Amino acid sequence: MWNLIEVAFPGLGIDPFTVNKVAFSVFGLEVRWYGVMITLGMLCAFAYAMFRSKREGFTQDDVLDVGIYMVLFGVIGARLYYVFMKPSLYFGGGRSLWDTLGEIVNLRNGGLAIYGGIIGGIGALIVWCLIKKKSWLRLMDMAGPGVMIAQALGRWGNFFNGEAHGGIVAEGHPLYFLRMGLYPNDLNTPAMAYVHPTFLYESLWNVLGFVLINAFLYRRKKFNGEVAFAYLGWYGFGRMLIEGLRTDSLYLGGGDEGIRVSQLVGLLCFLGFAALIVYGHMRVRKQKAAGEYVPVFTAVTAQDADADQTDKTQNEDNDSSIKEDESNGKAD
Repeated sequence: MWNLIEVAFPGLGIDPFTVNKVAFSVFGLEVRWYGVMITLGMLCAFAYAMFRSKREGFTQDDVLDVGIYMVLFGVIGARLYYVFMKPSLYFGGGRSLWDTLGEIVNLRNGGLAIYGGIIGGIGALIVWCLIKKKSWLRLMDMAGPGVMIAQALGRWGNFFNGEAHGGIVAEGHPLYFLRMGLYPNDLNTPAMAYVHPTFLYESLWNVLGFVLINAFLYRRKKFNGEVAFAYLGWYGFGRMLIEGLRTDSLYLGGGDEGIRVSQLVGLLCFLGFAALIVYGHMRVRKQKAAGEYVPVFTAVTAQDADADQTDKTQNEDNDSSIKEDESNGKAD
């Protein structure tokens, strides 16, 4: 497998240059840019969640605790999703059980699906919140925009691998100015081919969503879950459109044609979460009419105040007990 690729963006005035998939080596072990970008994305997601934690009523320890599980099960979910969408690569063909398991856990050969990662991460988040008796919708609001940044950065790992691109861009296409020259490529052309940089489209789509959600929605959200639903609906809509340009899509049944899985899931996410946002606003409107609505961040502030008052009371009780013990000691 080739480690060097040649890339160009002539529409942006960028001449051909060489990209190495390997960022550096440690004791002979290659560390690829793909892993570096995914790790950087995770760190940014953590930083964002830390920034939003207090506003949503969570501590930074909570973020670290749930974040570990989200990353672990996110990677597991991303891998299993890909494996079951491409069963012919891992099952049958005379492979033994140990061969199959070895290929499944060998992430260095690639094969991670974002939707699987989202499912695994959200599943871990919900279970953690149920155990800790915390609001999983509020935690999703806190984490969602950060995940968008992680996805935006992670897609640049695909750039360094020369993958996740689309077909050849025809002259006159509205996105022709963004065409990417790539060699070698998945199209197996004898020379550099000018293709849709779908990794770039998706990265920019996530950055735009992150900016819009933070600028116009986060501080004005009407109910818990609204930010998370907006993120999932936004991502689903963009992925539905971009997936149609890709040359390496996963198809239902594991073949190479038919219904693209990510397009179908993207459509369902867009419709489903858009419907949940509409329902949430209708519910808020009814609560306001009945005089029962409490703004979500007002509720968090009140909750924090109650917690602070409880801590203060406990500290005062402890101080009283200490003074009482000291007095008894002097009397003795």
